[in-house]
Amino acid sequence: MDIVEGPRIVMKPETPYVGIRLVTPFRGMLAVRDKLMVELYDWLDKRDPVDVGSTFFRLHVIDMNGPMDIEVGITTKQTLDGDGRVRPGTLPAGKYASLTYINHARRANQLLLTWIRDNGLTADRWNEPAGDRFACRYEAYLTDPRSQPMKTKWQVELNIRLADEA
Repeated sequence: MDIVEGPRIVMKPETPYVGIRLVTPFRGMLAVRDKLMVELYDWLDKRDPVDVGSTFFRLHVIDMNGPMDIEVGITTKQTLDGDGRVRPGTLPAGKYASLTYINHARRANQLLLTWIRDNGLTADRWNEPAGDRFACRYEAYLTDPRSQPMKTKWQVELNIRLADEA
């Protein structure tokens, strides 16, 4: 894993996006992510030109031994209407722990979670029967996946929203 920047704390504004959300098993999840990216790019290509930002992969609920509630989205400059399958949403504003890396997503996630803990911070998350739910945890692909097919070369910004301090 190559660390490009961080770990660090960043403030993020509320950001509109369109995305496709579904529940899938952990095993095979990244293949599902890749198919959803293609579907979302095709959906956007059929619309009038839209000013878009980064593609991202959001983890709503994590259960590495069961179903994962995931979403693939693309940030937009303005709110767009969806169609049932593709839906509008927002990445919430707030304070995030952030790490930009290349390759080894699992190691990067573990590093950032350890950094949060070791620095006395708390992720905005809670346990529920379906698994570990996060207010907002996502990987923004700073490298456009359409222009670089080798995932091991993607520059990725991992973001985990932090809980408000009491």
